[in-house]
Amino acid sequence: MTNSAAPGGGGPQATGPRSVAVGGGIGVAITGDGAQVVMLPAEAVRWAKDIEAPPGAGNLPGSASGVFVGRQDELAELRQLLADEGEAAVTQVSGARAIHGLGGIGKSALALRYAHSFRRTYTLVWWINAAGTEQIVTSLAALATRLCPQWAAAAGVQERAAWAILWLQWHPGWLLVFDNVDDPADLRHYLGTLPDGHHLATSRTATGWHSIASTMSLGLLDAEAAVDLLCTLALGPEHTPTPQQLQDAAALAADLGHLPLALEQAGAYLFETGTSLATYRDMLGKVMDTAAGGIDPERTIARIWRHTLTAIERRNPQAVTLLDATAWLAPDDIPRTLLAPFCPDPLTLGQALGALYAYNMITYSADRQAINVHRLVQTVLRHQPAGSDGYPPGRQDAEHLIQRAVSAGNTDTLEWERLLPHVIGLAESTPSHSPASAETADTYDAAAQYLHHQGREAHAIRLRTAALIQREQVLGDTHPSTLTSRNNLASAYESSGDLKRAIPLYEATLAQHVEILGDTHPDTLTSRNNLAYAYWSSGDLKRAIPLYEATLAQREEILGDTHPSTLTSRNNLASAYRASGDLKRAIPLYEATLAQREEILGDTHPDTLTCRNNLASAYWSAGDLKRAIPLFEVALEQRERVLGTSHPDTMTGRNNLASAYFKAGDLERAIEMLETVLTQAEQILGDIHPHSLATRNNLASAYLMAGDVERAIELLETVLTQAEQILGDTHPTTVTSRRNLADAYQDSGAPARAIPLLETALARSQHVLGDMHPDTLTIRNKLAQARQLLARQHGSTATSLTVAATPQPPTTD
Repeated sequence: MTNSAAPGGGGPQATGPRSVAVGGGIGVAITGDGAQVVMLPAEAVRWAKDIEAPPGAGNLPGSASGVFVGRQDELAELRQLLADEGEAAVTQVSGARAIHGLGGIGKSALALRYAHSFRRTYTLVWWINAAGTEQIVTSLAALATRLCPQWAAAAGVQERAAWAILWLQWHPGWLLVFDNVDDPADLRHYLGTLPDGHHLATSRTATGWHSIASTMSLGLLDAEAAVDLLCTLALGPEHTPTPQQLQDAAALAADLGHLPLALEQAGAYLFETGTSLATYRDMLGKVMDTAAGGIDPERTIARIWRHTLTAIERRNPQAVTLLDATAWLAPDDIPRTLLAPFCPDPLTLGQALGALYAYNMITYSADRQAINVHRLVQTVLRHQPAGSDGYPPGRQDAEHLIQRAVSAGNTDTLEWERLLPHVIGLAESTPSHSPASAETADTYDAAAQYLHHQGREAHAIRLRTAALIQREQVLGDTHPSTLTSRNNLASAYESSGDLKRAIPLYEATLAQHVEILGDTHPDTLTSRNNLAYAYWSSGDLKRAIPLYEATLAQREEILGDTHPSTLTSRNNLASAYRASGDLKRAIPLYEATLAQREEILGDTHPDTLTCRNNLASAYWSAGDLKRAIPLFEVALEQRERVLGTSHPDTMTGRNNLASAYFKAGDLERAIEMLETVLTQAEQILGDIHPHSLATRNNLASAYLMAGDVERAIELLETVLTQAEQILGDTHPTTVTSRRNLADAYQDSGAPARAIPLLETALARSQHVLGDMHPDTLTIRNKLAQARQLLARQHGSTATSLTVAATPQPPTTD
């Protein structure tokens, strides 16, 4: 369970590092799990400028069948879009066929044919796996490895991707093929950053492209092309089909719905086994009860693959077992090492994979150390009937493979990153009626903990959810381990800023803890503390403070006055008092807690450092800068020494000290420090982490106070948009951003833009803090001033002006 402590300075203290960009020379923007700037050393920059691609350079995958028929009109249209207009083009499935077609419609085949046909007109042709932002970054990184191995061998993935972007900017005339784009927005950064070449994308998504690229809709093969493809694959390119074979091929192609992938799979089976077209169609007819015109492509493929799998099983039974297991993992980059337990030695594994490759059921990665399984193959395999044990074929094998890999102690980041997509894939593909497993739940939790420590809570949510479902089924709804899973899921929602889902989950967990364990059980007290913390995070102090007070009283009684959990409750209650403006109660409570933590935990324990920072923040709120600034400076120096200069708590301390300088009028030191903190936060935690948003907001406020209104407004508009999307409309950082943006609009002479923001802020403050809270009075005063200014601009007089309260400086994190 987590035992959340209210963070220093009035906002959550970030935990868990993100990717770090290091080096010097030049900064390059990349995307991935949050946009960031990577610094490249001068030597790498020079190589990016000087290295030329060898003639015909590229990484194009081989065609699955080596055969391409039809699509000549589409190929010509694609060339015209790219060569004539010079802008990106996108191939996609139109209408509802995208649901069933997946990759089988031939999008990638058309893109590959275009790339092969015109590769000599480009300086470089590079094929990119674009299923997600991280895969794009990895594919770009491979370009650096190809062109500059002397440097790339020792560089990280993000540095190599940044190098590739820099190389593409200096060497025009290339073609980038983004294959299998899931979200068109993932390409926006690259289309804007790389204008001097051609971008070609394939996607199952038909919408979202209007502001990014020109599009062309790709439908099924026409009947003539479908027959040509099937005959070429089934009979061989040197064979001229007889009239009867053409007739049989036309009938079978119609049964297959003219879907290229279905035609390729049928052709591979027919060529391998020597089965006639008519016989193959007869085999399908035995299990088909729908006329050819109404055939569901997915069901048709399932029938084809059933016969294909029979042929593979005759050749290598282990291959089918292996394929069934891969159906439950992520489709791409399944490591051979993950599959190794299926076979006693590498030779046996290679033979099994070779049988699958021969029937086009898998493809190999470029280094042949991983395999890819088509998504439609997985979909069909997952719908096979369950066995007597309740598991569909391959499901239990897949769970055992992942359990074994995780339990082997994969603490290496590279190994975890290779394994994570498959742990998530296993969780997301869980059949609705498949037996649950405590061991699988433990596996999901282990992966979620890795993501938590990496600061990637959004991904951890899926695994926390899967672990909870497994434990509910195995242990029951009220088992202590189930309650822990439910608490952890709520914590993941809370850490990612989704308080609307976190709070009800915390409430349900607390009610169950009380019912099962009793009102004063330590786990119940922890659950109550966590719920109070969620209320505090959402700004609902009317519910947070009484809950904190009750928790503290119970911990004092049950655990004792100096137990670490009691000290945590005391610190949390002081933070809630401070957030409510009750500094007369907050400061003495902080002082008492700090003295106790120094005595019990020591002067440099992380909890002691947090409490010292919190006390300084309370002094800051009270306007007592003579005590706040020295205490902030001491706390920061100790955090740098004990935790390191880039630890999230250290960044919080630096942010708070900068805010104290800000309040003291030392804007030069405040701005310099905030800019440093923001750069660190973006590099370590990511661009949209709550700490990054809060720091960006504080920096914008400093710009505003320094008179740089233009920079302040640009930054605050960005912060507000991000905060609303990531943290929600009522999160404290969102509220502060809204108020500061309103101030900036008003200072720039645009009260009409400030008024709606202030009205929203006033309504929220009245609801949460009360009508007479200092923040409410401040907002009401600012709103009256904005209305008065707008009235003067329109030649009239405001009817009233509320007495001004002391203006609030930017809040700290």
